[in-house]
Amino acid sequence: MNYAFTPARAPTVAIAGDDALFPVHRIYCVGRNYAAHAREMGAEPEREPPFFFTKPADAVVASGSAIPYPPATENFHHEIELVVGLGEGGAAIDEAKALDCVFGYGVGIDLTRRDLQLAAREKGRPWDTGKAFDRSAPIAPLHRVQEVGHPAAGAIWLAVNGEVRQKGDIGDLIWNVAEVIAVLSRQFELRPGDLIFTGTPAGVGPLVAGDEVTGGIEGLSEIAVVIV
Repeated sequence: MNYAFTPARAPTVAIAGDDALFPVHRIYCVGRNYAAHAREMGAEPEREPPFFFTKPADAVVASGSAIPYPPATENFHHEIELVVGLGEGGAAIDEAKALDCVFGYGVGIDLTRRDLQLAAREKGRPWDTGKAFDRSAPIAPLHRVQEVGHPAAGAIWLAVNGEVRQKGDIGDLIWNVAEVIAVLSRQFELRPGDLIFTGTPAGVGPLVAGDEVTGGIEGLSEIAVVIV
């Protein structure tokens, strides 16, 4: 194929115990999917339909990376999350069949320019500047479903410089993985390679240059990044 210039390489995520790479198609994120986090963000959690925002595929960063403190913000936050990688896609997927689409699970951090997000929210504008910036989606290696099954409960945590800031259980998700996939597939045609960040527990907070960030979910590879 004749391109006007060399296209960018496809973003990828490592697969635990495998030399193969998971090619990223899109990144979807679920907003306020833990009750305690919804409250700390000034909302009263209800089981209303989940809402979504996106990040560019090339926002992916491997665990172990150094991440520059991003420009245009003075309030840079961490949000630890269970990430779902899809191996199959479709539209209007039945909830009972939704987990059949899952390739595997991993640990991710939804990095957020909180001041820009809140300013946009107050004006009724999109969250892109607060959420969809460069290197805003660090993720640990994905574990295949055949290895870990479909985690429905287990500790989730994040620490900064060894101090635990976020701690919860993925069993506390307001909308579980199957429900999220089913609802999302009625708004977008999902594809193999899609990643879904499923939401974060309470305890989100600021990061500064020099911070070492670690996190994990029971049964999955831990994540570690440093802010520079």
